[in-house]
Amino acid sequence: MNREVGADAADARGAVVDEGGPAPVAAGAPEHAASPDRRHSPDRRTRTLHALVYGNFHPRRRMVRREGQAILSAIDWHAPWLLAIAVLIVILSCVDAALTLALIEHGAYEMNPVMATLLGGSAAAFTAVKIGLTASGVVLLTLLARMRAFGKVPVALILYLVLLGYGVLVTYEVHLLDQTLHAL
Repeated sequence: MNREVGADAADARGAVVDEGGPAPVAAGAPEHAASPDRRHSPDRRTRTLHALVYGNFHPRRRMVRREGQAILSAIDWHAPWLLAIAVLIVILSCVDAALTLALIEHGAYEMNPVMATLLGGSAAAFTAVKIGLTASGVVLLTLLARMRAFGKVPVALILYLVLLGYGVLVTYEVHLLDQTLHAL
């Protein structure tokens, strides 16, 4: 059987099969519609820094778009109040570290065994690890803020509880330091 390249042929069932000819173009479609590569502008993925800066000021995904898309990378915009809570938690963590070191100088001891081990080494290592662990946890909680922990508790609520916990802890440490200084 002698056929031209690109000509239609019938398979065993009699259905017409395209053998590699140009793709059919709908009537009234633009001329470039049949082209396998319809891109006319440069690939935007090659400008990574520009994409990061532009995406920061012009976010596209504020909510999950599809039912099963509750994944970490599905949202690229977070509410400003989440940044405020995260910054306050990290600031309170820094204040907690400074107050802990001041209380230890006045005879107190660290109740957390992991942090107590770090305190034996140096104050700088203690402070760096304490703030680093807190900041890492806050970043993770902020990324997950629109999700639910254990399917029930909004992660944003956990951020509020951490902020409240640090507020109570710092208030308690200030009270202890005040009592210690008045006792001297």
